Amino acid sequence: MSIKRHYPVQPGTEYPPGTKISSGGTNFCIFSRHATRVELLLYERADSQAPFQAIHLDPDINRTFFFWHVLVEGLVESVHYTWRVSGPDDTKFTGHLFNNKKELLDPWAYGVTTSQWDRKRASDPDDTTRCSMRAVTVESNYDWGDDMQLNRPLENAVIYELHVGGFTRHPSANVLYPGTFSGVVEKIPYLKELGITDVELMPIMAFDEQDVPEGVAKRGLKNFWGYSTHSFFSPHPGYCVSPNTGSHQREFQDMVKAFHNEDIGVILDVVFNHTAEGGTDGPTINFKGLANEMFYHQEPLDRRSYRDYSGCGNTINCNHPLVTRFIVNCLAYWVRRMRVDGFRFDLASIFARGEDGHPMYNAPLPWNIEFSRTLAQTTLIAEAWDAAGLYQVGAFPGFRWSEWNGRYRDVIRRYVRGEKGLVGEVATCITGSSDLYQAQGRLPINSINFITCHDGFTLYDLVSYNHKHNEANGEGNRDGHSGNHSWNCGFEGPTNNMEIVALRRRQSKNIMTLLFLSQGVPMILGGDEVLRTQHGNNNAYCQDNEIGWFDWRLLDTNRDMFRFVKELIAFRKRHPNLRRKRFLTGKKIRDASLPDITWHGPRLYEPLWSDPDAQVLAFTLAASSNTEEHIHAVINMAESPLTSTLPPVGERIWYRAIDTAQPSPYDIFEKWSQPQLNNDSYTVRPRSIVVFESREH
Repeated sequence: MSIKRHYPVQPGTEYPPGTKISSGGTNFCIFSRHATRVELLLYERADSQAPFQAIHLDPDINRTFFFWHVLVEGLVESVHYTWRVSGPDDTKFTGHLFNNKKELLDPWAYGVTTSQWDRKRASDPDDTTRCSMRAVTVESNYDWGDDMQLNRPLENAVIYELHVGGFTRHPSANVLYPGTFSGVVEKIPYLKELGITDVELMPIMAFDEQDVPEGVAKRGLKNFWGYSTHSFFSPHPGYCVSPNTGSHQREFQDMVKAFHNEDIGVILDVVFNHTAEGGTDGPTINFKGLANEMFYHQEPLDRRSYRDYSGCGNTINCNHPLVTRFIVNCLAYWVRRMRVDGFRFDLASIFARGEDGHPMYNAPLPWNIEFSRTLAQTTLIAEAWDAAGLYQVGAFPGFRWSEWNGRYRDVIRRYVRGEKGLVGEVATCITGSSDLYQAQGRLPINSINFITCHDGFTLYDLVSYNHKHNEANGEGNRDGHSGNHSWNCGFEGPTNNMEIVALRRRQSKNIMTLLFLSQGVPMILGGDEVLRTQHGNNNAYCQDNEIGWFDWRLLDTNRDMFRFVKELIAFRKRHPNLRRKRFLTGKKIRDASLPDITWHGPRLYEPLWSDPDAQVLAFTLAASSNTEEHIHAVINMAESPLTSTLPPVGERIWYRAIDTAQPSPYDIFEKWSQPQLNNDSYTVRPRSIVVFESREH
């Protein structure tokens, strides 16, 4: 498009906020209740040094209630813009933080560019350089064809947590555009082969890569994970091939459509608990300069200070009516226009804090999300805690919300590393954590079962390190969790001791096996299926390098582990009794020949619930129909072998499906290649799991 030097303007309208392109031009609108002067700056390019037009908004013509708006005739897509806003400067008493020296980014921007962005300068209230991010106008006319949300029952899901940048940044990925949405598309066949049903994408909303501590920045590191959002409607420009032309929406939509074509859902990890604007010494990007007093929790006696329930300098005031509406509308946008299938909410317990910061069960935001008609078919997953100690696993407001089950993670980790006396807790975890959810009328799908995620050790590091090794982050190894419930199998870090290496692989298989035997919804960390390592770094938030990237050479090095996880997923998919909609009862249902679940210890029908030294747990899971097999699993986390007797199952015969102590390919079998048991007992080796299926000969 050829840019003119001057465009005529009309008053415009207050709806919708952000930009809307029509045949007459582009309507611009922002919200700022206490602003006294507003100016729209138009730029030809992302890196233009000066605007080609500055439009002053008249409060008598261009303001409706708290919305400032203007229609620029003939202006269409791919024009860059910022706002300059003036208002009262009495922050201590009112919380206002207006500064007309700063250009502001539209909070409703559909596309963002960062060519001119300088976080340090933006944090200096007296700096007048053009250092802001800029929004770019985007025309939305994407052809979805017959694409729709997948609306898959959550009990059938297998979730794969994936970092868009790190998934294809490594040279071994061999994609055309590494580290982008386009690069991920090239790897969809890999995910399809593995058998996952949904990807959970770590933050893809536009975030500030410069948001790291000063010591980290001096090492040349940046914010890699993306938990530093500033623009909730824009895909991250760093994941786009050509963001300066406003391609953000189209590139993301192409990826979603490609996933849906392969029957894979897309869940977004979203960060509505804080923003990239940080605390008192943080930059002014958008919200601070428009509605600081409304958008953030502030200390009542000195509103220059921010309450920090997120551990990131500020906390979004989620239950202010307008902020609640902003968040719900944003989620609806990602469902309607971008076709995503669900959301995982980072530090979601902040949603349960009222405007005074105190917890409230009937907090408006989570209930508004739960009851939204637009979001009715989406997956909702809460990380049900925050950085200020509000822990709500099993008690997050609402019923439809699933939760990252941190208790499941910790119990399984402790058990597999060898802690005794946990078999009762393990049994509860395996059966869907009924102690957390059943009494409230919730279901097994309310539990998102995971043992590793982006935050903490990878699976292989979990069995290779007793301690975190985060020195590369530049924070003196003070960052990251210290309580990892890990075990290095006898040596810290890499080793040539083949016995230790073999034990680590077995432990990795044990963890994966327990995950896929559990009722609820399994989630795995991307790369665990090929034993990806971060070399003991359990907080790789700033490692946009080989520490944080997926090394695709591991698919060859550890193809046996890939095969094991692939077959585990297939095993789960063919067993409805591992994906039950309701909690197990221990009783026979209708004309079933067995109770839905029967517990055992080293001996049949004798679980060691009260034994403080118990490390063996076994169970028989009854088939959900006549065409399905019964499952019998023996979990031996002790240091000695166990001769286990299998329960009688009438005319059926037991076949060995899994034995984590066996070398590949004998560690897991496809259904029709499973070896038949010739007697009623089996030797279960130390620190291993064996799973059997029963069917007619």
